[in-house]
Amino acid sequence: MTPTAHRAVSTDARAEGRALNERQAAILEAVVTEYIGSAEPVGSSLVAHAPGVQVSSATVRSEMVALEREGYLVQPHTSAGRIPTDKGYRFFVDHLTQPGVLGPTQHKQVCRFFDQVHVEMEDMLERATGLLSELTSYAAVVVGPSHDSATIRSVQLVGLAPHLVLLVVVLSDGAVEKQTMEFEAEVADDVLTTAGALLSTHLVGRTTTTGWTVPSGGSAEVDRVVAAATAAFGLMGRSIESDQIFVGGPSRLAQSFDAVETVRSVLGILEQQLVVVTLLRDVLDRGLSVAIGTEHGYEPLASCAVVVAPVSIDGVDLGAVGLLGPTRMDYQRALAAAHVVGERLGQRLGETGRGGASAGAGSHDGGN
Repeated sequence: MTPTAHRAVSTDARAEGRALNERQAAILEAVVTEYIGSAEPVGSSLVAHAPGVQVSSATVRSEMVALEREGYLVQPHTSAGRIPTDKGYRFFVDHLTQPGVLGPTQHKQVCRFFDQVHVEMEDMLERATGLLSELTSYAAVVVGPSHDSATIRSVQLVGLAPHLVLLVVVLSDGAVEKQTMEFEAEVADDVLTTAGALLSTHLVGRTTTTGWTVPSGGSAEVDRVVAAATAAFGLMGRSIESDQIFVGGPSRLAQSFDAVETVRSVLGILEQQLVVVTLLRDVLDRGLSVAIGTEHGYEPLASCAVVVAPVSIDGVDLGAVGLLGPTRMDYQRALAAAHVVGERLGQRLGETGRGGASAGAGSHDGGN
């Protein structure tokens, strides 16, 4: 976890946090830590022996009453122990005594993933959600960069059959876009080579959203292929200009929440891609790494916490990774996992963009 993981609370809230004395802070941390692990209300006798507390149960009970009065704890029912409120979790997250780090096994798992994954960008982003979910046991979301500002690195035309041609476009951010084109008449190899070179000459270095035209190649057959490729670019544009969002591990939510209705509500939110993208970006735009309960502004997720980390490519935030789980989540582990995976994704995408990507297209390269 990086220091930015704590940029998640207003000045007023920080002032409230400073109102707690050292013993109260230690007791609150002990309650939160125990409740995250057990999901059971925490009693004073257990807290009394926690690190940093070491006072009598009677003193702990008195302090827990004070913390309840201040809104950090709540007693679910008479004679039960206490559980943290969203305010209690917020204090805990903002005052973590140790940065979250991945354990040796998890660290090896991340390294092995990025050492072995050699696929197109979209596949890598999708697989990364599975990695995040495995590391944390929460639902994971990865928002990849849209390609509207990427430049075209290469254009290739690949003959799949006498009447079938594959257009492959490699972008500067490492993305590979493909579109199949079908022709009534057979397309000769030399026509594909000429058309590919013509497209490459006029398109490489341009952004995907820049208006462009390709002049005639002096041959009706070549112009026919170029016209079809131009139309195919238009079809590609729908995915090029939109955010890429991938969700992994939604089934794990059933293990995280007791109420079936809560699970259904969260799953419903995850199916709304625009909402999820907006949620993650809103959290990041407010300088947050964690949004707890109603802090994120989505009522259906009031019983959830969202942990977010940016995916930065060459210093620019172009995507995000997020984890969605109960407010009783293991924040240290979630923050560490989101930070590490987000950082490694940004590095890999940056390397891919600078070094180009292999389209795996075979012959008829357009000259690049």
